[in-house]
Amino acid sequence: MSQVSLDKICKTYPGAETPAVDHVNLGIENKEFLVLLGPSGCGKSTTLRMIAGLEFPSEGRVFIGDIMVNNVPAKDRDIAMVFQNYALYPHMKVYDNMAFALRLRGYSKSDIDKRVKEAAQILNIGHLLMRRPKQLSGGERQRVAVGRAIVRKPMVFLFDEPLSNLDAKMRVQMRTEIHKLHLKIQTTMIYVTHDQTEAMTLGDRVAVMKDGKILQCDAPLKVYNSPVNKFVAGFIGSPPMNFMKGKIVRENGMLYFDEGNLKVKIVSEMHKPLEKYISREIFFGIRPEDIYDKLFASSATPENTVRVLCDVVETMGASNHLYLSTDNNTFIAVVGSGDAPVIGTVVEVVFDMKKAHFFDLNTEEAIV
Repeated sequence: MSQVSLDKICKTYPGAETPAVDHVNLGIENKEFLVLLGPSGCGKSTTLRMIAGLEFPSEGRVFIGDIMVNNVPAKDRDIAMVFQNYALYPHMKVYDNMAFALRLRGYSKSDIDKRVKEAAQILNIGHLLMRRPKQLSGGERQRVAVGRAIVRKPMVFLFDEPLSNLDAKMRVQMRTEIHKLHLKIQTTMIYVTHDQTEAMTLGDRVAVMKDGKILQCDAPLKVYNSPVNKFVAGFIGSPPMNFMKGKIVRENGMLYFDEGNLKVKIVSEMHKPLEKYISREIFFGIRPEDIYDKLFASSATPENTVRVLCDVVETMGASNHLYLSTDNNTFIAVVGSGDAPVIGTVVEVVFDMKKAHFFDLNTEEAIV
C-alpha cells in the first residue's frame, strides 16, 4: 500500500456552494517526493491539512501506511509539518525549539541531544543551537523549522509553501537544501507550492490542482511535455505556453493551423487525431522556447516560418524575451542573448511544429 493514500476525499466548508477539495484520489509511495501545485484557492493546502489532521474530510478516507486516520488527532499521526511562517517559539533557543516536541513525548535527555545534534549536522545549523529565532535570518529560521521536523523521524514530512517568505536568492538556496535533504534522509515528503519552478525541480511527481481537483499527476517532464489540458499547459512553464485560436485546414493532402494572419504546417504524425477537427476552431499552443529567429534556426521552411511584429524585447542576460504580435494575437519567444531584433520591425520566426500542442476549443482537453 502507498505510504499516504487519499480515497475520494472531499472538504466542503459550511455555507460554501462548492467543495474546497473535490473527490481527490491520490497515492504517495514510500520515500517519494510529491508536489501539490496550483494557484491560490485550488485546494492544495486544504488537502495537505487533511493529511496532517488539521482538517477532517467531509467525505472519503485518508490512510497513512495501512491505517485509516480520518478520526486520528494530528498529534497521533506519524507526520511532521513545516509551515510557511516557521512557527518557532521566540523565547526558546534553537536547541530547545528542536527538542520541544521530543520532550513532550517523553524522550530521554540523551536521546533528545543525539537527535537534535544529528539534525543540526544534516542542516548545517550546529553553530546556531544557542541562538534565539530573532537572531536568525529567514533562511536560518527555515532550516530550524525543518530541523524541528527531522528530529521526530516521522513517516511523512509535509511542507506548506515553506519558501514563500524568503527572497529570490534564498529561495533557490533553500530549494536545493530541501532536495539534498530528501536524498539524504529518504523519507516520504509532500510539498505544497504555487511556484512551478519549485515543483519542477523538487518533485518526483507533480500533482496539478484546480478548483479542488487533481487535473494531472505525473513526473515533472511528463506534465511539461504532455499536459492533459490547456490549464496544465499554461500553468507549467516560465514564460507560460503561448495559445492562439484558429482553424485546422487541409491543403494538398497536408494539414495546417490557420490563425488568420499566420499559417503553419502540422507534422504528419499529428494528422490522425486532428482529422476530425478539420475546418473547426481549436486552440494551438507552443512554448516560447520552441520559437526561433529564422536567422538561427536550422529547421526553417516556408511552411513553419511566419512574419510577425516585434513589440518589446526584454533582456534577461542569458536570453532575450521577444514579445511578438499578429493582428489577432500576441505571443512570446525566448531566444539567445545575441538575438535582439529592433523593436517595431517585422521579423521572421520559426515554429518547432514537432513540439506544438492542440486543445479542444470547448473542453480544453489535449488533442495532441
